[in-house]
Amino acid sequence: MVETYESSGVDIAAGEEAVKRIKEHVGSTFRPEAIGEIGGFGGLFDFSRHAHKKPVLVSTTDGVGTKAHVASAAGRFNTIGIDLVAMCVDDLVCQGAEPLFFLDYVSVQKLDPERIEQLVVGVVEGCRQARCALIGGEMAEHPVGEPGDEFELVGFAVGVVERSRLITGAEVRPGDTLIGLPSPGLRCNGYSLARRLYFEVANRGLDDPAWEGSSHSVADELLLPSVIYAPAVRDMLAKVDAKAIAHVTGGGIAGNLERVLPHKVDAVVDRSRWEQPPVFAELQRIGDVADEEMAKVFNLGLGMIVAVRDKDATKAIDLLRTAGHRATAVGEVEKGDGQVRLVGEPDRAG
Repeated sequence: MVETYESSGVDIAAGEEAVKRIKEHVGSTFRPEAIGEIGGFGGLFDFSRHAHKKPVLVSTTDGVGTKAHVASAAGRFNTIGIDLVAMCVDDLVCQGAEPLFFLDYVSVQKLDPERIEQLVVGVVEGCRQARCALIGGEMAEHPVGEPGDEFELVGFAVGVVERSRLITGAEVRPGDTLIGLPSPGLRCNGYSLARRLYFEVANRGLDDPAWEGSSHSVADELLLPSVIYAPAVRDMLAKVDAKAIAHVTGGGIAGNLERVLPHKVDAVVDRSRWEQPPVFAELQRIGDVADEEMAKVFNLGLGMIVAVRDKDATKAIDLLRTAGHRATAVGEVEKGDGQVRLVGEPDRAG
């Protein structure tokens, strides 16, 4: 038998078909600065259109973690790309940057053009929401073991901010107000624990109710797409100065807010000031998870926290609400040593 690349498990024709399927989707994200076509050796972006005096480029990279396993098990591939974009661009905006362009990487065991198209459709929708261009990417077929629906999805984003407008957290002062932007679900964090609790401890299936009386399934809840905050926060920054911004991902509220606090202040976050989605109470109930562990692993219903001067808080909240987010003041900054304290009892939804 004459050996070929296909006999080793790699289907070049399927890869070519996948590229054809995604070209039009990807092109729909292009901004005026995006030039060239998909399929070259590199994505092209004309930066000369930006009239920055001292531009600072900000770059981020991330993945979707074990949320990808839920998507594979459920056979739902068209929204996980939104999560990928959210994880990257919402990191960018924490330093005040405008997301400019995005690149993705997809690795699969067996390349199915239709499935690749669904994955990229999610990335495309995320880029549309984030107002950034998807200018390139890579797909790879890695035939290891029995072919399955498992995949790896990672991304890379680049943004820009005027150096004088760079947000570092250094200007946070006692008396500043902390504004929370709600997250209806887990985003992409804590899925190793959430999957264990739902599927192993509670022995539930993907089609079972997410909690008693729930109108949607475990799969619906776990695959809820991440909210993308970057556009609303960028629009707010045009009218209100933020002193610090924290994207609440792995490490929870305290772990991420501590990253942007100066050493001479503390942040006090009151859990009674926002509505905590019922999924968190259900996960805690299933595994009898301690409050401290919940706060360390999950976002508890806040996806982003913005620190502003107290005099600017009402205006900032109004701007964020106008953009579609139920923003609310969730805490204050006090004198201290760089710690974050969660106080109060959660306002539980459902």
